[in-house]
Amino acid sequence: MADHSTNPTARPRICFLAYRHIVQLAAPIIAEYANRADIEVVEGAFDGAISIACERIKSGSVDVFISAGANGAMLRQILAAPPVAIIQLTGFDLMQALLKARSKSTRVGIVMYGCTIPELNDVKEILKLEIVQYAYETPKEARLCFDRLRGDGFNVIIGSSLVVEMAEAQGLVGILAYSLDGVRRGFDDAIELARVTRLESGRYQQLNGVLGNLQEAVLAVDRNNCVIAINPRMQQLLNKSDLLLLGKSLDSIEPELSLAKIMEKGIEERALVFHFARRDWIVNRTPIREYGEIVGAAITLYDAQVIVEADTSLRIQQRKRQTTAKYSFDDLIGNSTSFLHAICTARRFSQTDLTVLIVGESGAGKELFAQAIHNESARAGQAFVALNCAAFSESLLESELFGYEEGAFTGSRRGGKRGLFETAHKGTLFLDEIGDMPLSLQTRLLRVLQEHEITRVGGTATIPIDVRVIAATHQPLQEMIAKRTFRQDLYYRINTLRLPLPPLRERSDDIAILAQTLVGRSLKRLGIKMNTQQVLAPLLPYLSAYSWPGNVRELENIADRISVFLLQFDRQEDIAYDGLWNDCPELFLSDHMDVHGVVDHLKMRLAEVLELCEGNRTMAAQKLGISRSTLWRWVKEQAGGDVPEQN
Repeated sequence: MADHSTNPTARPRICFLAYRHIVQLAAPIIAEYANRADIEVVEGAFDGAISIACERIKSGSVDVFISAGANGAMLRQILAAPPVAIIQLTGFDLMQALLKARSKSTRVGIVMYGCTIPELNDVKEILKLEIVQYAYETPKEARLCFDRLRGDGFNVIIGSSLVVEMAEAQGLVGILAYSLDGVRRGFDDAIELARVTRLESGRYQQLNGVLGNLQEAVLAVDRNNCVIAINPRMQQLLNKSDLLLLGKSLDSIEPELSLAKIMEKGIEERALVFHFARRDWIVNRTPIREYGEIVGAAITLYDAQVIVEADTSLRIQQRKRQTTAKYSFDDLIGNSTSFLHAICTARRFSQTDLTVLIVGESGAGKELFAQAIHNESARAGQAFVALNCAAFSESLLESELFGYEEGAFTGSRRGGKRGLFETAHKGTLFLDEIGDMPLSLQTRLLRVLQEHEITRVGGTATIPIDVRVIAATHQPLQEMIAKRTFRQDLYYRINTLRLPLPPLRERSDDIAILAQTLVGRSLKRLGIKMNTQQVLAPLLPYLSAYSWPGNVRELENIADRISVFLLQFDRQEDIAYDGLWNDCPELFLSDHMDVHGVVDHLKMRLAEVLELCEGNRTMAAQKLGISRSTLWRWVKEQAGGDVPEQN
């Protein structure tokens, strides 16, 4: 037998829970809707209404409740399901009731559930009525409001069924505030709610069918945080059947799994480590939205051990390709004139979609500039794919760039493979060291740039692409053109916009800030809590004098070596900088400053620094970048004999 609650064609089952007077008012509407729904009418209020509703839910005999005023508000607040349709009270309804009351008295009291209506004060003069309003939340409050009006001499009272009954019991005139049109709208809402509820129930059954085949533990709740779907794996963890879980509040079942905050904030939580049921899980908590509105949430628990094993397998079998640009112009460090000019030029280039050729020495930051251009362009957020043309053989480079069809060559992947041009569709393709691209592939690249389409290796169909190309090289391409090792027509195609990057030796003003930034990052990674500027100060003369043939990449390496060297010292004042000569010999054996010259230079400054430090040898040694023992030896040498030891 089919489940009535999920059959969208079955007549909706409506339970009309209300006080006697509104039930009497609704009689013609109930008769009118008898052919559209199965309507059960139950007279009841407050606690009695809640008890009746719970009985109907337990028996599964209702799809939707309909009520008004306090009854409706209480049912909606307490019941998670089924839904509750409310017979709304409109201003027009009250106006009709006031017109009816005016024929009986010029003094009218209004007692309604929830709140008063300030706008009615504006119609007192128009209707020539004295109107006093009260609002209540409980039957006791309703009685107090009624007694106050009666004591003030009001004989005509407009209100809910409860208030009308009180008035009639005291021989006063009670006028029901609701109208037939309001009741009709309430029943229309109830029928629509029943239809939507059945559709949702059907979806929940389908969802449970899907979840039943998952190995992960999954549970979903509705907007009231009540369980609407749960799979067998989660049932095992909670040690309960779905019959004991569906429709129940998740917080009452297992507070640790609560999804209330996820629905409140509307922000998903992903890949969090979670200890539950004596083991570790990776948990995702996700809000469920329909048409932009949060209607529930889901939690998924992944077995951490299974993920570790899968990750190991993936690391062995696959290489994950990076397709995002991490760096922006704010990440580029430097204040020298030539560097700032390069940034200004690159920012202008980012506002176009033209091909860019970045030229500069190895390690000068060509890919960082390419990523920054991409992230400030209209293609930001799309794929950024980088390829070093010097890292592959000709055949591999061709398949990497253009992809291949199934069976294109021995060992080709089943189903073929997308190339980097396809991967970068709508985004940017960065071709580093383009000067190392074989001539045959230069021809294919030229055609792609001209026609904006590619053909996979072993394929015949052309695939349209929308890709911006940024190329880079450290080689003299014009000299290569003269030697016929680089195509002239390709050069003019990629050299639409040209961005030269200055080498680090031409950015002497930037060396200090670059070194401090890079050493600072390295110290932080190593957990060394020293003042970067102070520990680096004695080394700045050497860093500035060095020619940096490897540019910023070489400076990064030196920064890491300096940081690792500092690991051996607990305090800044204990640093013996002369030991760094073994770790970073290039700084001290450069063309500009050999080791003997450095020592002579420091010895010449010895007296000056001691005077500046007021004879404090510890401070002087720190400023000179040498150990106290070395300074002590130099002082003795210059004094030509014994020198009394002091701080």
